[in-house]
Amino acid sequence: MQVFSTPNKIIITCHKWLAPALNKELLTLGYTPVKVFQTGVELRGTVQDCIKLNLNLRCASQVMYALESFTCNDPNELYQHLVKFPWEKLLPQNGYFSVTSNVFHPTINTNLFANLKVKDAIVDRMRTITHQRPLTGASLQGAVFYLFWKNNEAEIFIDTSGETLAKHGYRKLPGTAPMLEALAAATILSTRWDKKSAFVNPMCGSGTLAIEAALIATNRMPGLWRDHYAFMHILGYKKEMYELEKLKLKEQIIKLPSLQIIATDISKRAIEVAKANAKVAGVDHLIYFKDCPFEKTNLPAATEGAVVMFNPEYGERLGESSELGTTYAQMGDFLKNACKGYTGYIFTGNMELAKKVRLKPSRRIEFYNATIDCRLLEYELYEGTKREIKN
Repeated sequence: MQVFSTPNKIIITCHKWLAPALNKELLTLGYTPVKVFQTGVELRGTVQDCIKLNLNLRCASQVMYALESFTCNDPNELYQHLVKFPWEKLLPQNGYFSVTSNVFHPTINTNLFANLKVKDAIVDRMRTITHQRPLTGASLQGAVFYLFWKNNEAEIFIDTSGETLAKHGYRKLPGTAPMLEALAAATILSTRWDKKSAFVNPMCGSGTLAIEAALIATNRMPGLWRDHYAFMHILGYKKEMYELEKLKLKEQIIKLPSLQIIATDISKRAIEVAKANAKVAGVDHLIYFKDCPFEKTNLPAATEGAVVMFNPEYGERLGESSELGTTYAQMGDFLKNACKGYTGYIFTGNMELAKKVRLKPSRRIEFYNATIDCRLLEYELYEGTKREIKN
C-alpha cells in the first residue's frame, strides 16, 4: 500500500468558517480543491502531498488521507470490516498508534466506544499477520487513524497531522484570552491588507495578530516551528521527504526591511508576552511594540493597503459587555479621527457592542471563536463622517 505515492481523497479540516481562507491558501500552493465546506476542504493527493500541506497551511486543523469508505450499521460491523483491512502495510510491527473519531450513529453513545472498536480491529489484524501487538493509547505521538461515521456510511483516514495544526508553535506565553493562531491568520487573510503597507494592531494582547501578520508578509510558514507529525510513523515514510519540504520553507522566506507592523497595548505585561512570542517566531525585529493606550498609537502615513485591526474584549471572555461600551465608542472615534486613509477592522463576538463604534461596516465577515459567533467588521475610513451613524 503505497500511500505516499497513491492519490486519494484528502480532507483538510479547519475551525468553523475558516474554510474560505484555507481555500485561498490551497490555491496559492497550487492545489485545486474539489469541494469547500463549512469546516474544511476536499482535494486529491498523496501522503507526500500531505507532508507539504502540513508544513504550509496556516488555517488548517488536520490533514486527513482517505483509506476507504464502507457501509456500516453497528459496532460489530465496524470491527468486522476493519479487521480485514491490511493495517500491516501501514503500521510498523512494533509501532504505536491512536484513534480519533466523529460518530453520528444511534448505536454509538460516545466516540470513545467507536475508537475502541477500531483499535481492537487494528490490534487483532496486526497480531494475526505479524504475531506482534502494536502499542496504542490516547496520546497523538505515533500514527493516528480517524473514523468518520454518519448514519450508515463510514470512512477511515490516516490523520497525517496528529496534534492540531491550528496552533503554530511559537506562543510559549499565551497571555489573557489569546486568539487561536489559525483564526488570527484567517482574519488577516480576509482583510484588504497588501502585506507591504502598514499593519497596525492596537490592543494587541499576547501579539498573535501582529505576529501572524509578520509571518504572512515574510512568507514564514507554520512548519518552521514544528518537527513532529503523525505521517512520520506510517510505513513508507523517509526522512528526506520531510527534510526537503522543510528546506523549501527556509528558502522561501521574504526579507522586508521596510515593513511596518505596530502593536500596542495598555498593559506592560501584555507587551512583554507579545515580545517574547514574537522572538520565538523569529519576527520580533519586524514589529514595533509599545505599551500605551490605543488612542496614543502612532500610525505611519496612510497608503492604499494599510490596515488597523482591533481584537477587543467582547463580554463573553473577560468582563461584562456593559462595561465595554465606552471602549467600543472610543475605538470608533480613534478609527474616524486618527486612521483616515486606512481600512479599519474590528473582530468581535458582540454585535450590540459593535453598534457603539458608530461607523457603518462595509463588510461583515463571519467567523467563530470557539463557540462564539463572531464577525470581522470592515470600515472604509474616508475623510469626513459620511459613514458615521448618528444616534
